[in-house]
Amino acid sequence: MICTNTAICNSSLHHIIVENGWLLPAIFILGSFLFQCTNHLTSFKAHSIMKRLLFVTLLYLSFSCNNNPETGNTTEVGPDTSQTAWTLVPFSKVDSVNPVLTPGTGTFVCPMLKRRIPWENKDVFNPAVVVRNNKIIMLYRAEDTIGKYAGTSRIGLAESSDGLHFTREQAPVFYPNNDAQQKFEWEGGCEDPRIVEDDKGTYYMTYTAYDGKVARLLVASSKDLRQWTKYGPAFAKAYNGKYINMWSKSGSIVSKYEKDGRIVAAKINGKYWMYWGDVNIWAAVSDDLVNWEPVLYGPGEKPNIELRHNAVDIPEIKIVFGPRPKKFDSDLVEPGPPAMITDKGILLIYNSRNVPSIGDSALAEGTYAAAQILLDAADPLKVVQRMDNYFMKPDKPYEISGQVNHVCFLEGLAFFNNKWFLYYGTADSKIAVAVKE
Repeated sequence: MICTNTAICNSSLHHIIVENGWLLPAIFILGSFLFQCTNHLTSFKAHSIMKRLLFVTLLYLSFSCNNNPETGNTTEVGPDTSQTAWTLVPFSKVDSVNPVLTPGTGTFVCPMLKRRIPWENKDVFNPAVVVRNNKIIMLYRAEDTIGKYAGTSRIGLAESSDGLHFTREQAPVFYPNNDAQQKFEWEGGCEDPRIVEDDKGTYYMTYTAYDGKVARLLVASSKDLRQWTKYGPAFAKAYNGKYINMWSKSGSIVSKYEKDGRIVAAKINGKYWMYWGDVNIWAAVSDDLVNWEPVLYGPGEKPNIELRHNAVDIPEIKIVFGPRPKKFDSDLVEPGPPAMITDKGILLIYNSRNVPSIGDSALAEGTYAAAQILLDAADPLKVVQRMDNYFMKPDKPYEISGQVNHVCFLEGLAFFNNKWFLYYGTADSKIAVAVKE
C-alpha cells in the first residue's frame, strides 16, 4: 500500500503505533504519564505547558488514525489530493483479481480467412467499458497469432456483475469483414475501442483501424453493443477529404458520466468535442458523432511546442497539449477513457510514454504512465490545470513484462455500484482494474 500522506507514512512512530493497532493503548499510557507529570509540577506556567502538550499529542494520534488507509489486497496509486482537488484519485489496483482478463480460447469463423481460427489466444488489452442492465460490459482488443503486424486485432465482449469477475463471449463482436472498411482494417485489424452513447441510447464507438501502413480513427454505432454499423474514417469528410489518410488514433469524446453509469456525449457551444492523437493531443468537433472535423490554428497562430513524430505532417492542426521535457510524459501523450465533464471543467485521463534521455530518468525506457488534465468546459481547447506527476505507472509483473514492456494503458472508466472502476491494458498483453471508492 502506498499512502498519499507522505509526511505521516514516513514516520516510524505512526507505523508502529497506528498501523499495528496500538493507537488506543498508546493514548491511554501517554495520557496517564503526562497527567501524572502535571500533578508534580509546582510552577503554574509549567503545569499549563504540559497540559497543552498532552492535548496536542493526543490530537496528533487521533488525526493519524483517521488518515491511515486500510491495508488489504489492493495497491493504492495517486498523488496527494490536497494539491489536486480537481482530479479523480486515488485509485487502488485490485491485486486480488488482477489481471481480470487474460488471453482466451475462443474461436470463430473469420470472414476474411474463411476458416475457424483462435482469435484471442495471443493478447488482450486496451478495453472500453459501458454500464448496461446493471452490469459492466467490456469491449476489449484481442490479437491472434495468425495475422501480420503482431497479429490481427478484433474486439471481444465480456460482462461482469461486480466489475471484477468477467465472463466472455466465444466470438468477437467487431472485426474486419468483407465490407467497405476492409481496406482500412485488414490485416492489422480493429483496435482500442472507446464507447459513449447519445441522449437516445445509441452507442458510438471510436476505434483504430490498421491496414499495415497507416492507423486511422474510425467510427461505428450500435443499439446493443453486439450488432454494429460501420461509418468509416472519422475525418473522411473534413476539409474535402484532406485528412482521410492521416495517421490518427484514440478518440475520447467529451461526455457526462451519469449516476446510473451511462456515459452520454454532451455538446459544448453546439458541437460535440473529441480529443484524439498519439503524439500530441488534438481536438475535433462534430454535429452527429460520426463525421468529425479537426480543429485548426487560426490566422497568426502556430504550435508552441516542438513537433515530433507524425505531428510534423500536420502543423496546421491545433495542439491542445503535448509532451513535456524532463517529465514522465516526455515522448508522447494519448487520450484515455472518454473525457468527463465535471463541476471544475473537462477532466481527461491521458496516457503517456517516457524516454529517459529527454524525460524522467527514474522510469524505464518506453514506460507508459497515466496522468490527468483539466480543460475549460466553455473552451475545450484551454488547459486549466495539469498534474505534475503520474497517478499510475507499471509496477506489477504483468504490467512490466509482456508484448510491450512497462505499460499501463488506461482506456475504460465506469461509475458502477457507487465506485469508479478504471480498466487498463497491461504490457499490451492482459487487462487489469483499479477502483476508487
